[in-house]
Amino acid sequence: MLDTRAPLLLPSAHDALTARLIERAGFPAYQIGGFSLVGATHATPDVDLEHFGEKRLWMEPIVRATDLPVLVDGDDGYGDAKNVSRTVEGYERLGAAAIFIEDQTSPKRCGHMADKHVVPIEEMEQKIRAAVAARRSQEFFILARTDARDPHGLDDALHRAEFYLRAGADGVYVEGPKSEAELVKIADTFKGVPLATSILEHGGVTPWVAPEVLGDMGFSMILYPTTVLFQVTRAIETALSNLRDGRQLTPGNSVDMETFEQIVNIDHWKNIEHRFMDVEHAGGPVGWVKHLAGRD
Repeated sequence: MLDTRAPLLLPSAHDALTARLIERAGFPAYQIGGFSLVGATHATPDVDLEHFGEKRLWMEPIVRATDLPVLVDGDDGYGDAKNVSRTVEGYERLGAAAIFIEDQTSPKRCGHMADKHVVPIEEMEQKIRAAVAARRSQEFFILARTDARDPHGLDDALHRAEFYLRAGADGVYVEGPKSEAELVKIADTFKGVPLATSILEHGGVTPWVAPEVLGDMGFSMILYPTTVLFQVTRAIETALSNLRDGRQLTPGNSVDMETFEQIVNIDHWKNIEHRFMDVEHAGGPVGWVKHLAGRD
């Protein structure tokens, strides 16, 4: 897909309904980002409060909601090389197509927050090598993310990304560039390499650049961790304000029952009811008891 559909625009699905809507909107792939996942699920900030055990449980219904390939947020791998191995194995078995793992120290935080710190480069190398060894299929894509731009500067981030590629990562993700000139420098450094960055509208440190421009620069994956979540949050606020103040729901700012039933695929479940729960057709429980009794 990176060869034929780049740049991939990857909105973040914080729940299964959002994943289904991403598919209906025509996106060929998506991501599950930690920022939107923990914010929507627990109303907490992305500051390392939740780890693999919790996040895997929350991600499962999201992954299963569509057949689209999904990039999952592996944070810092939740520990050392053995924890990274467990994380990769778990998400690959879940059905994810790709994972990114970052080089922040614990406790990690959202990549566009201040006061980040990164581990020694050798420690991240161990994690990457463990991740590569843990995957069952070579098609499971391992993206190495560096957050070194903020604490150490862009040159160190570029050096780390090059090192992570040599350690076996399939692509690199440089988080937090602070200008369009920095985006250009990153893209020029990694021409021909699967390359990702993230755009957080309204509050992120990386300037908004049109996706086609980022694609022309050389970025093959553009992550949008907050675009959907921030708009959903405002929509919920508006809906609750209208309800509190006695304003009637209008067709212009809501889907109707029929549309929602289409989104959640009610025809699929009606078909199952028709095939397997029709008493006359299936004989019902009593019919099965008689059938089994006759075998004796």
